[in-house]
Amino acid sequence: MTKIILDEAFVLESTIRAKASGRSVAQQIEYDAKIGRIAIDNPDLSYVFIKEALLAKGELGSGELTPYLRKKNRPLDS
Repeated sequence: MTKIILDEAFVLESTIRAKASGRSVAQQIEYDAKIGRIAIDNPDLSYVFIKEALLAKGELGSGELTPYLRKKNRPLDS
């Protein structure tokens, strides 16, 4: 574990966001840092896309998704 000193206002904002999202303050700061790193590495992606991609990755990893099966010979919508 590494201890760091953070700005009090930043910690307060992270505390509020953590409570709203059901995370600990440390988890919230780590989550925000992860989003930030992805955004820096991929400036063309929106925050919403990044958030949804991380959610989908989590669902896939926990087995929450079911595979899409195309129905054979289904008439095409007009």
